[in-house]
Amino acid sequence: MGELLDRQHQRALLEELIRAYPDDVAATELADRLPGNSLRVNAAYLAEHALIVANFVSDLRNGPQLITAKITAKGMDFMAADGGLGAILGVVTIKFHEEDLRQLIEARIRDSDEAPTQKQRLLDQLRELPAETTKHLALELVSAGLRNWPTALQLLQKFLI
Repeated sequence: MGELLDRQHQRALLEELIRAYPDDVAATELADRLPGNSLRVNAAYLAEHALIVANFVSDLRNGPQLITAKITAKGMDFMAADGGLGAILGVVTIKFHEEDLRQLIEARIRDSDEAPTQKQRLLDQLRELPAETTKHLALELVSAGLRNWPTALQLLQKFLI
């Protein structure tokens, strides 16, 4: 049955369901566009990935038979060029309090190879920065870390392994 999985058929099915949204579409209306067993197999596959809701009835002789299908919000987002609302709602926001950021930077300064007097001077200056400047500094430090990609990649691998 794996050979029946077809990206073009899946796309055609999703496009048909988008046109009918928010209504269900009868399998008889979809059968013309997806020949043979392809409609049943690709609808089941898309349903297992939650891109559509597929209603099947059991047929003892022919196995599960598709009755109706409807695209889900996840399916609509999947087909949207911009990722739809899922891309907006799926954004992860990371928040640090000013003091937490300051402590992270202070720890890196203390662990550095700088001379003790230089470390103390940097720590004193850091503690005097306004919150907005600390935030800007943190963004610049993240950018600097990513510009040093080999080191950033090693760090990433360390955390992911």
